[in-house]
Amino acid sequence: MNFFRHRHRTVLGLPALALLIVTTGCSSADDSDSVTVPSPTAKVAKLCRNLDSVLPDKVDGLDRHDPEPASALTAGWGSPAIILRCGVVRPPKMVDPKVATGSDPKAIAGEVNGVEWLMEKQDDGSTRFTTANRRAYVEVTVPEGRDTAGMLTDMASSVKKAIPFGK
Repeated sequence: MNFFRHRHRTVLGLPALALLIVTTGCSSADDSDSVTVPSPTAKVAKLCRNLDSVLPDKVDGLDRHDPEPASALTAGWGSPAIILRCGVVRPPKMVDPKVATGSDPKAIAGEVNGVEWLMEKQDDGSTRFTTANRRAYVEVTVPEGRDTAGMLTDMASSVKKAIPFGK
């Protein structure tokens, strides 16, 4: 069951979601800028390559600095980096109806500029955002302490342009 279609759908406005992003913590994350590259199907990989070609040079004022290994399926901004991975598997919490009713304080559903996201607070203090209801799952991990009020806004138009709505 897709929790975004659950009748108790939780949708936050931009100000509320931005506040949650800003208050995710105060210490730095690992500066290694190394990530695991996803292994999606060929169809999803094509969508991810399309996304890579339209991603912004700056996100929340931070310059693009892609992680290693170099891949069209990953991107990064700043140091410690905001990391994007395209073609990830669907997060388990996206099918858990408890998320939609707000019983999991570490996972919140929201929408920013026409892109739906699942926001999950991680044990290391970072916050992971994963797109929902798109033909490819795009994951963005924001290090603890990073002030990213504009991050999802900056990425929304690229996601909408490259990753079609639907399944």
